[in-house]
Amino acid sequence: MSLALLFPGQGSQYVGMGQDLANTYTVADQTFKEADDILGFQLSRLAWQGPEEELLLTKNAQPAILTHSVAVFRIISELLDVKMAAGHSLGEFSAHVAAGTFDFTDALSAVRLRGELMYSAGKVRRGTMAAVIGMDNEAVVSICEQASTQSEICTPANFNSPGQIVISGDTSSIKRAMQLAYDNGASKVVELKVSGAFHSPLMLPSEDGLRSHFKKINFNDPRYPIVSNVTSGPVTSGTEACDLLIRQLTSPVRWAESVSHMVDSGVEKFLEIGPGSVLRGLNRKNARGIPCISLGGCADLDTWKA
Repeated sequence: MSLALLFPGQGSQYVGMGQDLANTYTVADQTFKEADDILGFQLSRLAWQGPEEELLLTKNAQPAILTHSVAVFRIISELLDVKMAAGHSLGEFSAHVAAGTFDFTDALSAVRLRGELMYSAGKVRRGTMAAVIGMDNEAVVSICEQASTQSEICTPANFNSPGQIVISGDTSSIKRAMQLAYDNGASKVVELKVSGAFHSPLMLPSEDGLRSHFKKINFNDPRYPIVSNVTSGPVTSGTEACDLLIRQLTSPVRWAESVSHMVDSGVEKFLEIGPGSVLRGLNRKNARGIPCISLGGCADLDTWKA
């Protein structure tokens, strides 16, 4: 069966993530030790023991999720024949590691910096995000336009699945959009616990720092296409990957369209590689009837291999 890999983004982290893998598989243990050495602190201890409030910080959650995802991928990579892959926001870095666009060392240092830059941008201009449930894309776009002003931004940030869209922007504009969403028939609106307005123009201060860091990294052409969050189309060159990973900071994640592209390309099975099962849940709407298995721990792997 034609296989695609999905890699989760921020929000999938939890205390204890990956510990059973490291206790069972040598390559997973080596992956977490490698991360500790690269970052210069005990990321493994933070991922396995917390405290949770420290793990939730963007600069820590992003490298922890990447490390967990890469550990799972390394365990099963020789068993896979991959047609294409995608990752949700941060997960796009994991996807590129799997495809050989850049190595784990470079990816880990990049996402650590990415998290720090995103947090700093959120301090420069405070913003927030909210999930809007039960409205179509056009209606949410319209609400964002109504909630925006000449000085305050409100924009779609994640098109996760039909009826599940996250908006991002200045705090006051998001508050206005939340009320407009309720007034226009949204079934649920939830403000998210984030440190900034991710995937919006408020993250523009992050771009230069990441662009400068990327000049130190060797970008290869991926071994198989990576579907871009920005374009929802395939990325086949390292140069394009570099550009789109920078643009991703301020652009909406077109996740539903990305999965649709995979389905239209003939994908018959999905594996979610890393912590949690958020992407499998979204696939119930994004890829109805197509199997999706989440592989995050030893029990998942045992069942999958059986």
